[in-house]
Amino acid sequence: MKFKEKIREIQDFPEKGIQFKDITTLLKDGKAFHAAINQLAQPFRHQDIDLVVGPEARGFVVGAPVAYALGVGFVPVRKSGKLPGETLSYRYTLEYGENVLEVHRDAVKPGQKVLIADDLLATGGTTRAVVQMVEQLGGEVVGLTFMIELLYLKGRQLLGHDNITSLLKYKQ
Repeated sequence: MKFKEKIREIQDFPEKGIQFKDITTLLKDGKAFHAAINQLAQPFRHQDIDLVVGPEARGFVVGAPVAYALGVGFVPVRKSGKLPGETLSYRYTLEYGENVLEVHRDAVKPGQKVLIADDLLATGGTTRAVVQMVEQLGGEVVGLTFMIELLYLKGRQLLGHDNITSLLKYKQ
């Protein structure tokens, strides 16, 4: 399937100079969404994975169905103040400010094998924060999977992980 044809590009969003890759046009196409999730899950089908972790909000849209396809649980990572139980918080810097993410302290048990899934790998800041949180809880990140990777922002290098997959790669 030609997934790039299903991605809408929006100029100057959320700010001037940004060419936003909008996955909602792929998501509304049932066949394309199904094929994309299956393709994202495929490299991990025969790996020992206990959980898929996805950051708010589009990481839920990608991560939960990948977890379902793999027959494992899903753990949401949310913005501050959104989870009801005891949480682990992680503050990190973005290119345009700061963000705080939280995960339930009992979401990942020591030794569990974790796949992190999200819609986009750009600079890698959010994913690095999620990796740090999983590791702080004692989990082992065995892979990272993304619907889109913006190669020119070099997020892969920041993460320094061996097992990174992406459905679509954009050079510019």
